[in-house]
Amino acid sequence: MPTRTPLDTTAPRGTSQLEVAAELLALLRDTATEPRPDIQLEALTLAVAADLPVLLWGEPGIGKTAALTQLAETLDLPLTTVIASVHEPSDFSGLPIVGDDPATDGVPMAPPEWAVRLVRAGRGLLFLDELSTAPPAVQAALLRLVLERRVGALQLPPGIRIVAAANPRASAADGWELSPPMANRFVHLQWVHDHDVVVRGLGGTWPRATLPVLDPTRLAEAVAFARRAVCGLLTTRPKLVHLLPTSETRRGGAWPSPRSWDMTVSLIAFATAAGSSREVLSLLVRGTVGDGPGLELLAALDRMDLPDPEDLLADPTRAILPERGDLRQAVLDGVVEAVRKRPDKPRWDAAWAILVRALDTGAPDLVVVPATTLASLRDQDWEVPASIERLAGAVSLSRRADRAAARTAVAARAGR
Repeated sequence: MPTRTPLDTTAPRGTSQLEVAAELLALLRDTATEPRPDIQLEALTLAVAADLPVLLWGEPGIGKTAALTQLAETLDLPLTTVIASVHEPSDFSGLPIVGDDPATDGVPMAPPEWAVRLVRAGRGLLFLDELSTAPPAVQAALLRLVLERRVGALQLPPGIRIVAAANPRASAADGWELSPPMANRFVHLQWVHDHDVVVRGLGGTWPRATLPVLDPTRLAEAVAFARRAVCGLLTTRPKLVHLLPTSETRRGGAWPSPRSWDMTVSLIAFATAAGSSREVLSLLVRGTVGDGPGLELLAALDRMDLPDPEDLLADPTRAILPERGDLRQAVLDGVVEAVRKRPDKPRWDAAWAILVRALDTGAPDLVVVPATTLASLRDQDWEVPASIERLAGAVSLSRRADRAAARTAVAARAGR
């Protein structure tokens, strides 16, 4: 059997193997960065800027801690990490210290060392890691820290921002669901990895996120827009003001309450002032009041940008209709509804002109229902405008297509 030659591990004279290893580690850590938009990090930054506690949900090793480290460096904030699951409740509520005269002065609650450091610095990013593995008693002690920014008898300064991270219960060691009072104090962001970012980063180039910039000229407008959006939805959907989920798992996430709606107003205002995309706004809204109420609010925000039906009826020749099909359908339905509420011949004719414009600039099937409804509003003395002939063709073609599709579906079911 041939003898195996050992590897040559000799190093230059005077150089230890640990020094060589350190050089190799330095080469591995020598990576470049490149600017790259990141909607997750943008949403996180906006929530931090709004001074709202944020909770990052993600599987172990997904990069939550790395994101917080990058955010702290970019914002030039010192990062303080506290592993919630290895602390006692007294580490957050304070340790009782007996003074000279407890009967007169009481027993003060001394804060831990990390809280004292934060207060001395006056600013920083407090990272509460492994929150879902903290037992219920520790979560209860954390309530005051998250809501009131108090640790024992110590008040954290306004320059401190709080971000937490948690693993889903299925992947957390001895994990607990968050209590509803704790969960309702956070903006919940789902943290997932980007395959392309990971592959490129392992190749030596990691992303450098471009953080949002608030436009000082849009602050008042942003606040008014946010308040109008949330109040408008809750006026028509009063049950959404406070809706505690029935399942334990959903109670440990985002759900609507007066507190979380107040947070939502702040987040919409910040996203509007920063000119953030709808994707970023969706992460923030759904992470604060939950998916169902959040999607309703996003739909309401879309409708807020729609043109007023009365403005369109006043001058149909200058009508500008949305490109998106669902928004265009909402505008056309609104125009027909406005005519139904106050019907007269000029408004009826103007509505037909708007439908013709919609037919010329978009999908014909979107005018079928509005045209059918508008035709039913005709007074017997009103003359039929010539434009109806063009719309009649579109309506007839759409109905024939619907009947053909129905026949095809019936035939397919019969052939089974």
